[in-house]
Amino acid sequence: MLDHIFLAVSDIARSIAFYQAALVPLGITDRLDYDGRNGPPGHPDLKGFGANGRMVFWLREGEAKGQTAHVGFVARSREAVDAAYAAAMAAGATDSGAPGARIHYDPRYYAANVLDPDGYSLEFVFKPWQHPQ
Repeated sequence: MLDHIFLAVSDIARSIAFYQAALVPLGITDRLDYDGRNGPPGHPDLKGFGANGRMVFWLREGEAKGQTAHVGFVARSREAVDAAYAAAMAAGATDSGAPGARIHYDPRYYAANVLDPDGYSLEFVFKPWQHPQ
C-alpha cells in the first residue's frame, strides 16, 4: 500500500490548478503546502492533495519527465471515473483512453486515462470488487 507519491512538474501553478479541478470528482479535495525549509537540507517545497486530512499526492517544482510515471486514482463509481475524466479534459489534459471497460484486465474494470500538462499518465479507475456494497 502506498502512503504518498511526489511528481516533479514544470509549472507548479498550472499543475495545482489542473489537479484541483481533476481530482475533485474523486473526493480528493484537501490541499496543503509544505515549506521545504521545515525538512532536512535540500527538501523541496511541496503542494499536497488528499482527503480527510491525509495528503497522498504531492507536486514539486522541477524537471518534469513526462510519461516516466503512471498514477492510478481510485474512483468510487463509473460516474466518478466519467466526471474525473471530463474535469481533467476541461482543465487541459490530453486524452489517452476515454472512459470504458478495460476488458484486457477484467470485464468489470472501468477506467479513463489522460496525460496531465507535463505528460504524466493518469488513470481514474473503478474496480467494483474493491468497493463493498
